[in-house]
Amino acid sequence: MNGEKKFISGIVSPGERSGPAWWFAFQENKLLVDTRTEPVAVPLLVDFKELGLIAIRPNYLGKLDGRHCYAVEVAEGTISPAGMAFEGLRQLYGRLDEDLFWIAGRAVQIIDWDRTHQFCGRCGAPLRAKRTERAKECPQCGLLHFPRLAPAIIVLVERDSRLLLARSRHFMPGMYSVLAGFVEPGESLEESVVREVREEVGIEIEDIKYFGSQPWPFPHSLMIGFTATYAGGEIAMDDTEIEDAGWYSVDHLPRIPGKISIARKLIDWFLTKQKKRTED
Repeated sequence: MNGEKKFISGIVSPGERSGPAWWFAFQENKLLVDTRTEPVAVPLLVDFKELGLIAIRPNYLGKLDGRHCYAVEVAEGTISPAGMAFEGLRQLYGRLDEDLFWIAGRAVQIIDWDRTHQFCGRCGAPLRAKRTERAKECPQCGLLHFPRLAPAIIVLVERDSRLLLARSRHFMPGMYSVLAGFVEPGESLEESVVREVREEVGIEIEDIKYFGSQPWPFPHSLMIGFTATYAGGEIAMDDTEIEDAGWYSVDHLPRIPGKISIARKLIDWFLTKQKKRTED
């Protein structure tokens, strides 16, 4: 969130709506936006029915600057109202207010969890929503089901005035980024950083420092960013995941991720750091 607006998470929907609310409506993973404005907008309505659409699986999200926020789903094949369109979140970054963008990322994850957790995974009984927390409870065996969240580390490794960039086999053509991977059960974040770097490029690192975090709703990750310093070894790629990797200077960078990602924030941090060194 960019700090200009204040979002307060909530679970229990208010009894009556006294004013317009933000409606984050999804068809599968695409958000309904009003394309007649620039930037595009999320519908701001007292009731979602004003659009002539049927809401499936409504979930209350909380308040943004005092306005209620709801996540809803519409059926596959639903035609968007005139002047509106269903668009993927990645394509909306930079075209939608940033606070609304990240709430949309929250909304799509909650809707997906709601859709895929209708029955208990232990006994098969229908689940019911808890009112005191974001969870579903099995009335038969008591098992609680929480929204899925997959923690993943992402790390920028520096070596003198160069940074390590790698190309994954699933990246867009020409794209390079810093290393990342999912945290394994029983593993600390720092242990995960060391393991991922060792597995993917075969080098050792030290001086691991926390950088920041970012929710990543593609589909349900939490990215935890770190910086680290090269400690030894030569690059030896895991060719099942990594297509290419190398040390890059500020003046000779390949194509890097867009500003939506914490990967880009890490790279920009390094570039700023090197620029200050040069100026000094």
